[in-house]
Amino acid sequence: MERAFLDYSRLFSPRGIAIVGASPDSTRVGGQPIKALKEFGFRGGIYPVNPKYPEVQGLRCYRNLTEVPQPCDVALVAVSSTHVPQAIIDCGNADIRFAVVLSAGFKEIGREGEQIQAKLEEAIRVSGVRVIGPNCQGFMNLKEGVYCGFGAPFQYRHPNFGKIAMVTQSGGFGYAVMGLAEASGLGFNYVISTGNEADVSTLELLNYLLEQSDVEIVATYMEGVSDGRKLIALGRQALQLGKPIVVWKVGNSNLGRQAAASHTANLTASYELYKTAFRQGGFIEVRDVDDLVDVANAFLGKRLPEGDGVAVISISGGAGVLLADRCEELGLKLPSLSQETLVKLRNILPGFSSTLNPIDVTAQVFNDPAIFCQVVEQVACDAAIHQIIVVTASIQGSMAENIARELVKISQRIAKPILVCSSATPERAVEALRILREYKIPCYPTPMRAATAASALQQFSYRVRMQKRQINGTRTVPKISLTLPKGEKTLGDHRSKMILSEYGIPVVKEVLLDPRYIDELKEAPLPFPLVAKLESPDLPHKTEVGAVRVGIRDLEELKMAVRQMQHTVFQYRPDARIDGVLLQELVSGTEVIAGAIDDPFFGPTVLFGLGGVFSEILRDVTYQFAPFNTDTAKEMIKEVKGFRILLGYRGQHEADLEALAEALSRLSHLIADHSTEISEIDINPLFVRPKGGGVVAADALVVLKQ
Repeated sequence: MERAFLDYSRLFSPRGIAIVGASPDSTRVGGQPIKALKEFGFRGGIYPVNPKYPEVQGLRCYRNLTEVPQPCDVALVAVSSTHVPQAIIDCGNADIRFAVVLSAGFKEIGREGEQIQAKLEEAIRVSGVRVIGPNCQGFMNLKEGVYCGFGAPFQYRHPNFGKIAMVTQSGGFGYAVMGLAEASGLGFNYVISTGNEADVSTLELLNYLLEQSDVEIVATYMEGVSDGRKLIALGRQALQLGKPIVVWKVGNSNLGRQAAASHTANLTASYELYKTAFRQGGFIEVRDVDDLVDVANAFLGKRLPEGDGVAVISISGGAGVLLADRCEELGLKLPSLSQETLVKLRNILPGFSSTLNPIDVTAQVFNDPAIFCQVVEQVACDAAIHQIIVVTASIQGSMAENIARELVKISQRIAKPILVCSSATPERAVEALRILREYKIPCYPTPMRAATAASALQQFSYRVRMQKRQINGTRTVPKISLTLPKGEKTLGDHRSKMILSEYGIPVVKEVLLDPRYIDELKEAPLPFPLVAKLESPDLPHKTEVGAVRVGIRDLEELKMAVRQMQHTVFQYRPDARIDGVLLQELVSGTEVIAGAIDDPFFGPTVLFGLGGVFSEILRDVTYQFAPFNTDTAKEMIKEVKGFRILLGYRGQHEADLEALAEALSRLSHLIADHSTEISEIDINPLFVRPKGGGVVAADALVVLKQ
């Protein structure tokens, strides 16, 4: 049977549900779903399956799945793990296309469980049944009363369903998050836990739910995925659809570093690449339930800012300053208002108010609340402002209600996000909060949370606009055939730079000489001062073993340096292969590191950072998935914290950023074109000369796949 169908409509909206391992005890795993489906409004068929009972909880009980009436789309499996593979085969024979395995006792318990899961995976392959789990808590379609699972969340009706879908890799914690979010006013429509993901993955479900017309936001609690490329593609799809994926990624600490020859690989860690996928796609990463609630409420307004300009309008000067600080930390700007807007504000506000952004209307609002809303409307019309944070402080009762109604009117006239920050206790502003919620104007209890939400809107909007520009579309260099040696693991510096040159990445002038004839040299092939290195595929880190000399001034010093390097290296590694002595011109510029790796999960990836302590100690590096063009490379360069150094910090010349972006783009095409042959590329250092002077690779290492 064909397994690869991606329409999960009959999973979430089944016409009939069979419960394999059905129990008459409504407190047991096999009994809880029957009770929930009967009581919470499911209109399809409910078919208990257990040869022990003729009837379960008032319903006819079937001996096996082949007796179950059709149509039946989903089987809930709640039998011991050893019986699950046969249950899946039975699903296939009964033409039940989906199974949700609630049973535990698979790979999560160790070797014995891994063997059982292997049998389950074979049953899935043979039967063609799409399986959620095993070891999952089940799923919900709240609109249709489909409560297919067990545990506390399935014991009560969830009345406030909304347009948020959630996929969680932890059933217990994921449903706890759902409960806490619901308590804060959020409503969900679909929630599903994926367990061990023996078949259907989190990414498949996210992909499906993202496409549904009744879903505006997708949330996910994620421990990890098996295919980073699909995660990247999912992020792009979210941007195309204009629907954010709110992701809570866990399991990020104590990361094992890949044992690799290149510096690039040592700087690459799995969570860093997850963050890159999140940052470049339609993901908003959160760290707590409050973050999820705040971000979701902001996006439910279905308005995105067209830029990063934020206006803060407050009756509290302190709250305004706090918001200004937080907005700046999050990359938002509080621009000055136009002269036209300032004139209008001065005609509205008393003289002791501040019309600088953040705008302090002072406590005068208590005497005339209409002033407050007039200010909001005038500021919202300013072209430099893309979203507004309104701080109403502790205003409550009828005054809060009137302001809420006026904000709704303004929001209906001006298509910019308006976020409200109110410190009034909910019971003292019930009607105001209801009005704001009804018209999808988010309200936050603290300035910090409001700023976080505004930042999420700005980030997502920016990525949508960038993707529309198709930044990743144009090739910088055509695909070039390379002749790579067989049987080698690493290439020496000289051969590595020859590969870079094939893709148009500038390298230093250099000459490879036979070390046996160094003492016979009458003159150097390149002008002094020089750099000398021992060329060897066995010495990826030459500096550490004394195989590099910098600043050689004459011929005698060169000959002595070569003898010393050979002596030092052979003491360190007597079997090292020496292919020659590499003489290079001495170059200078701003030192950066560039590298590429074919990551086993995320595929071809490029790394960039400033050289020296910036990359090695401060880990000031950024990543981009290959291939990409120079526009994307420029964005990548700006992401490092030390970017100002490249702009000419403290009297230094501005670096040639155009040439640097060109080199990074060419590197991205090199790794993308030859990822089946090349594992890693390391350029360290890459010198960036002053503007107009270009870049030059001084040292390179290419690691091949075996």
